Amino acid sequence: MENTGTAAPPLASQVDHLVVLAGSLAEGVQWCEATLGITPGPGGEHALMGTHNRLFGVSSAAFPQAYLEIIAIHSGAPCARPAGAKRWFDMDDQAIQLHLSRSGPQLAHFVASTSRAEAGARALARLGLDRGELLAASRMTPQGLLNWKITVREDGQRLFFGALPTLIQWGEIYPAQAMADSGVTLQSLQARHPRPDALRAAYQAIGLTGVDVAPGPPNLMATLQTPRGLVTLESKGI
Repeated sequence: MENTGTAAPPLASQVDHLVVLAGSLAEGVQWCEATLGITPGPGGEHALMGTHNRLFGVSSAAFPQAYLEIIAIHSGAPCARPAGAKRWFDMDDQAIQLHLSRSGPQLAHFVASTSRAEAGARALARLGLDRGELLAASRMTPQGLLNWKITVREDGQRLFFGALPTLIQWGEIYPAQAMADSGVTLQSLQARHPRPDALRAAYQAIGLTGVDVAPGPPNLMATLQTPRGLVTLESKGI
């Protein structure tokens, strides 16, 4: 629990990483090579969630510490959360998994980093938004133990069709710092939703800037400069 005896500075958060869901990690790698023109870098396994990923940096002047995560359920590695609790990012949603099996990997969400994730979750709760419990997670990397705290709802839901970011608070090691230049940079991130004012209020509550919000059917759009030119990834309301 944060010390509330003194006035805390305003909350601040920034785009940490984009989340692309894939039916399998092999499919995610093939999609990345075909769509963006690069092979994603190494990632790791998440024992708590029964998932694994591949990563590559997409940092730019507008998003200085951003990367992209391709993530899939790890076959044979069950979710280790308590009975009834779901994996993060709606990955246990059968409709989403069916969509991925038919249409291939797709942008579904983004994560925002902050040094005060607990306070951020409380700020969202005051707006009636349950961002979820702040869980501790870790995995070993060549640079040492990577550890972080991340908000995950018991039902695993993303909220606002993926446009309300999950909050993450990194430990001493930040993954993007060790990523080689991928040749891909994030140029813009835009969210469309039928309730844009509610989404803007949520961004303001956590001090998130740099993500454009407008009314419209649910959609998250990330425009990337890639070896194949400008590519826009869309969530298309999944």
